[in-house]
Amino acid sequence: MILEKIASSIDGSTPSGATWHRDLLDQMSLEVPGVRPAVISTGLKDVLEEYRGFRHVVRNVYTHHLSAEKIKSLIEKMRITYSAVGKELNEFASFLEEAQ
Repeated sequence: MILEKIASSIDGSTPSGATWHRDLLDQMSLEVPGVRPAVISTGLKDVLEEYRGFRHVVRNVYTHHLSAEKIKSLIEKMRITYSAVGKELNEFASFLEEAQ
């Protein structure tokens, strides 16, 4: 939701179509020269992409594709990922405050 809001209000465009979640992560990991820095790092984008992919599998009921190892890996990274998202969004919020 936050990334969608940034895309629509700052970038002026929000991805659509079947791959919009992936496209939004890509968009947010790129700098828009003269407009804004990257909202998230490419490293964080890659981690969030893992969660996005897992969500896709679960939402589409491909339960036979669920891997206990993959689930364990995502759970183990959850706190670190949550902290990284908060840190990078706070850094972006600081950019917005300075730009005003």
